[in-house]
Amino acid sequence: MYKLTFIFTKILTQTSFETDWRTSQIMKPNIIRIKDIAKMAGVSEGTVDRVLHKRGKVSKTSADRVIKVLEKIDYTPNLIAKTLGKNKNYRIVAITPDPKLDPYWQQSFDGLKLGEKQLAQVGIQLTLELHFYDPHKKETFREVTLKVFHSHPDGVLVAPLFYYASIPFFKKLTESNIPFILFNTRIAEANALSFIGQDLYKSGCLAAELLSLGKKDSSSFAIIHIDEDISNSVHLIEKEKGFKDYFKRYDNIPLIHTFLLSNPKHPSFKHELELIAKTPNIAGVFVSTSKVFTVASYLKKTDPAIRIIGYDLIKENLEGLQHGTIDFLINQNPMRQAKLGIQALSNYLLFNKEVPSSHLFPLEIITAQNVSSYLSHDSNRSGITV
Repeated sequence: MYKLTFIFTKILTQTSFETDWRTSQIMKPNIIRIKDIAKMAGVSEGTVDRVLHKRGKVSKTSADRVIKVLEKIDYTPNLIAKTLGKNKNYRIVAITPDPKLDPYWQQSFDGLKLGEKQLAQVGIQLTLELHFYDPHKKETFREVTLKVFHSHPDGVLVAPLFYYASIPFFKKLTESNIPFILFNTRIAEANALSFIGQDLYKSGCLAAELLSLGKKDSSSFAIIHIDEDISNSVHLIEKEKGFKDYFKRYDNIPLIHTFLLSNPKHPSFKHELELIAKTPNIAGVFVSTSKVFTVASYLKKTDPAIRIIGYDLIKENLEGLQHGTIDFLINQNPMRQAKLGIQALSNYLLFNKEVPSSHLFPLEIITAQNVSSYLSHDSNRSGITV
């Protein structure tokens, strides 16, 4: 478990999850309290309180002094009025797969740290605890969620890969009135405060559309799940359903083969790839996760005409784009998902800010032609370079 403690800074706007956070350059290292403002203005703490809350009588001279200080330290009085003086130390717990086991989840971890940095100072200390589980072992998810629930957090941000293990946890959180936000994977029955991520069904449809461009009537397609418990992985089921449903619009629905592969390090993995390569008339391959790089090189060598699509801008996939072994990547932007999750939950706890039931990311198609410009653009904050 990682434990990070940080102080919030000023929020300039709260119209979306991705709030613009800015640090006061004058009071940056300290917590701004009512007595600090009173000292700077040369007035009593009661006077500052009355100005902030717009109640009681305050002389124009004293009010002007307080307002001048607030302007000098670049704070919004209305926001301070909601937060200064609160003694509550909110504790948010984030639950994700272990970043050491998968570069995709390392990006989520980086997003949590980025969210920490962007939180602004408003006089409330908030503690962020990070708990990791093994994405291939649902019992580790159960252990972590049980531990988190009994620790009585104020809010939870969670990426729930295991459907059946998640439902009891969400039920307990709901019954205990603990707000929680899902990211990466939507579970409709969760009753979550919000979901942050992509429409995974639509992303499956998009993958099918890209692979079907210029297809022949005899073409078939392959869906590949790599080292996954597919029956327990609602996010992968949604992608596969979207992929298959897309082709139902055709008069001649192509054959779609689904392959469940072992861990790439398993001795049987190469043999499983050989069987895929021998499947007749495969025009396109859809890999349901960021592990597309583990199959792309082999399949392209077998048939250079096969189109291959997968997910996410991890280093190995970017190299695949550059070398032509991967044709398309759908960017799920795990870093931004995690960052917005922390900001949304913080807004809800601190300011009673209403959180939309979902925040769906665009389905970004990355190719060898646009990857460099995409990664260098200011809007991309993945921290990855090519």
